Amino acid sequence: MTAHHDITSSPIVPGDLFARHQIITGLRALADFLEANPAVPVDEYGEDFTVYTRQADDTSAAAMVDRVAALAGAEIEDRRDRGGHYTATRTFGRISYRIVHIPRRSMDRHDARDSYRNNIVFDHTPDQDGNTSGRAA
Repeated sequence: MTAHHDITSSPIVPGDLFARHQIITGLRALADFLEANPAVPVDEYGEDFTVYTRQADDTSAAAMVDRVAALAGAEIEDRRDRGGHYTATRTFGRISYRIVHIPRRSMDRHDARDSYRNNIVFDHTPDQDGNTSGRAA
């Protein structure tokens, strides 16, 4: 049995414990199902189990990634200086557990780029040859 390690400075929320239990139970059930049914295909490259930090500020979120990395023995990948994310990944065979912090600055930039989305409507009316080019209306 694995020892419990406290990786947060905040109290555990009962709903989080329930979700955690359901995820662990589901992963075990999936492993049992795949083992019992060898004809069921799996992705030959594996799968990623990705968790995003929920802390309100960048400092706390990065600290969470640091704590998980220390527990998992994982390397930190820091791309914040290039507008990227702060992550730690541990691989179990072909399955990876990844924790990701998306800095507020990156989220703000993404939101600004995406803010025009509802203002563009594509004209899918066929031209004289019946082709739809997806021109902006």
